[in-house]
Amino acid sequence: MSAMERNCTLLLHGKEATPPNEEEIRELLEDKDVEKKQEAMKTLITLQLNGEPMPKMLMVVIRFIVPSDDHKLKKLLLIYWEVIDKTGPDGKLLPEMILVCNNLRNDLSHPNEYIRGCTLRFLCKLKAPTEVEILEPLIPTIKNNLEHRHAFVRRNAVLAVYSIFKSFEPLIADGPELVEAVLQQEQDASCKRNAFLMLFHCCSERAVAYLSENLEQVAGWGDILQLVVLELIRKIVRANPYEKSRYIRCILTLFASESAAVAYECASVLVALSSSATAIRAAAQSYTQLLSSQSDNNIKLIVLERLQDLKRHHSKVLQEMIMDIIRALGSANLDIRKKTLEIMLDLIVPKNIGEVMQVLKKEVQKTQGEEGEKSSEYRAMLINAIHRSAIRFPESASMVVPVLMDFLGDANQSSAVEVILFVREILETFPHLRESVMKKLLETFPTIHSSRVARVALWLIGEFCVAGEDVAAGFTTLKASLGEPPFVPPAEDEAASNGPAAAPRPEGRPVVLADGTYASVVAADEAVGGDDGTQRLRGLLLGGDFFLATVVATTLTKLALRSREHLPTRAANMVAADVMLILTGLLQLGKAGGAGATIDADSQERLQTYLHLLSSPGEEVQALCLVHCREVFSAMLRERAGQEEAEKPAKDVAPEVHRQADDLISVRQLKGGKSDTAALELDDDDDPVSSAAGAFTGELDFAARLKRVTQLTGLSDPVYAEAYVLVHSYDIMLDVLVINQTQEPMTNLCLELATVGDLKLCERPTAYTLAPGESKHIKANIKVSSTETGIVFGSIVYDAHGSTPPGGGENRNCVVLNDLHIDIMDYIAPASCSDLAFRAMWAEFEWENKVAVNTDITEVKEFLEHVMKSTNMRCLTPPAALEGESGFLAANLYAKSIFGEDALVNCSVEKRLDGKICGYIRIRSKTQGIALSLGDKITLKQKGPAC
Repeated sequence: MSAMERNCTLLLHGKEATPPNEEEIRELLEDKDVEKKQEAMKTLITLQLNGEPMPKMLMVVIRFIVPSDDHKLKKLLLIYWEVIDKTGPDGKLLPEMILVCNNLRNDLSHPNEYIRGCTLRFLCKLKAPTEVEILEPLIPTIKNNLEHRHAFVRRNAVLAVYSIFKSFEPLIADGPELVEAVLQQEQDASCKRNAFLMLFHCCSERAVAYLSENLEQVAGWGDILQLVVLELIRKIVRANPYEKSRYIRCILTLFASESAAVAYECASVLVALSSSATAIRAAAQSYTQLLSSQSDNNIKLIVLERLQDLKRHHSKVLQEMIMDIIRALGSANLDIRKKTLEIMLDLIVPKNIGEVMQVLKKEVQKTQGEEGEKSSEYRAMLINAIHRSAIRFPESASMVVPVLMDFLGDANQSSAVEVILFVREILETFPHLRESVMKKLLETFPTIHSSRVARVALWLIGEFCVAGEDVAAGFTTLKASLGEPPFVPPAEDEAASNGPAAAPRPEGRPVVLADGTYASVVAADEAVGGDDGTQRLRGLLLGGDFFLATVVATTLTKLALRSREHLPTRAANMVAADVMLILTGLLQLGKAGGAGATIDADSQERLQTYLHLLSSPGEEVQALCLVHCREVFSAMLRERAGQEEAEKPAKDVAPEVHRQADDLISVRQLKGGKSDTAALELDDDDDPVSSAAGAFTGELDFAARLKRVTQLTGLSDPVYAEAYVLVHSYDIMLDVLVINQTQEPMTNLCLELATVGDLKLCERPTAYTLAPGESKHIKANIKVSSTETGIVFGSIVYDAHGSTPPGGGENRNCVVLNDLHIDIMDYIAPASCSDLAFRAMWAEFEWENKVAVNTDITEVKEFLEHVMKSTNMRCLTPPAALEGESGFLAANLYAKSIFGEDALVNCSVEKRLDGKICGYIRIRSKTQGIALSLGDKITLKQKGPAC
């Protein structure tokens, strides 16, 4: 079975029905009906591929199928020759293959071009050393097909010569000369491409000579040949950089090709060979043209990735083309729009900020009348991009803030929250915009129907309405939105005072606050409005949102205190009394309970505090409300800006020196048996792809390798096995060392593996033969499709010749292997997101795993650091919030998997009087696997660093 899998180059899907036995297949093959023969051949091929060898069928096929002239049978026959084992137990070619060789020779001379071409294509797949005996008699016929009148035959003949020369060069030593002669006379584009490709890989000198002679005609060649030419140019210039100027002109002429593949490859080659501004500009123009002309979203994503690579090293060139790149926002695909905005944000400079802002402004206005999830998400992306751009370039904020503020009443809460947070930052950072922004905010405030947006807007009104006119406008707007008291209808108020018969309290829903703790919020409809559009705020209060009521009380109190600076004492006292009347009405609403829910104790205490404050305001209290709150907010913004600057890579800082100037230079080709690891390695191939591959395939040091070795069997087992596990992105590579510890040879030794979880084996087991004491490295590849702790288990089976099993029968032995647990930490990387995004994901994700804290660590901050280290996650809670000595701690952690899955963790712990830590760690994710796997990891690792 293993030999057949090594020789076979295709996989075919078999039918689920029970296949016929060997005798039935023989009868069908001997039948005169061609259709029955075709079905029999299909069944026979499928059984061969599934590991059911039928050696007796070979002569039957030769007798009854080979003489047939049916084209479909001929094609099936070639597949059959491909899948069968052509050697006997002794490793030599079967005698029957002489007849097969004769049949192949006849088909290579067949008058039908299709049969000739298919036979030549089959010969390309013969690469085993034992198959050279089949190819040797066919060489003269293959050479004759190079001059056939039909292009299909010549094309496949060139491929056959290429394959034979590559695998068995002595059989056709003059292959490059023959192919070069074909290339000089050939007119068919596909045939020329195959011939040039053969010279490129097998005799590059001839390919270079041909290209030099016809360099001026390259623009008129077919696109498939031009792609090979570009690959050859890349190789030539890397080997001899002085030839660059000669071939750069050729590349620039190929940019005019109508083929998108050629234009893309031209840009890639040009970027790899030259770093001049002219070359980079030409490559970027090619990419942007592809971005606007191609309709396939996959192509656009690939082009955007190339532009992202260019941006890292040639951002100044791309800054001139930002308007061409931003056209990709016209695509309806959100991934393309997101990647385009990411590239655009890094290319914004003062010279182009005005044009970019105009485009973003138009895009936002386009989404204003659109509804739907995609439109809302795109609008949120645009608002976020405008927010980040305006913070970097304050002079552009004035042109977009009025447009964005129209979205404060957006049905998509995330967009409205992003806008109001943007407005809050603009008001604090740019004082010259406060007057116009606050005027616009007061105009749009009645349209707000989201409680969260209303809370921020109310805070802004209380903080930034300072002048007398602004205070009066703020009072007018809020009173219009609240309506006239009382907030409780008289009948309901009377019923509440007569007895405890109140409306049933609705259930509350838990939400996560900014510090990661939980709170209960009444599940009231945030879109509830009043009788008309100007009383949305009243509708939210009547719905039972008493947290919003406390914010209303805070804002009204601040406005009342500020009015004392602009009004006489008597008028200021009347304003305070009016505010106290509103606060009393809110307290009555909360105690009534019939409006939605009974007020909670915290909100009631805050409302009463503001009533006492208004009745006897002191200087210290006024300074606390009107000065210190703003100072704290300003400090928060400064800290956030400093944190963002610290996270950015320092461009002006000198790079770390990895090698000194006097280090030894080690040329790889001249290395001896022992190499100096401290020497600088000089590699002539600077391909970034190859370098990345080398980083992955490079040898790890011995200590690091030992950490990833898992023992699979015991030392006393007849077969000792240990596995080295290497996880790389979507693949897991198992390198299993197997040692025969007996004095007898082991034949047909197979490593049979199975998986639990979203793991998939890529290869079927191969049989080996181990002599006594011999060792063998067996590699197995496993595909990973999700972030989940997977398990790999299996056994080693082999045939032994030294003893007879009890009861007779085949002497098949089996050694069960220990389980291999694939660690979830190999797929998780620390990531960051905004508090808004964290809360949105926390509310959206369904799967939650709650882990009780059980640890020997006695300090809450030390425990948090241990959890972060064990789970490979990043703490989103700012360091300033974790400073100082405290007996409790609440923090949010975040990580992202290589599959794009989000992992959210909320750690809430408290130190008890006995010195031990208690609390819970909550994990949320979109998939069950990551929540359970991360919970198991935390449970295992939370004891302490020594565990």
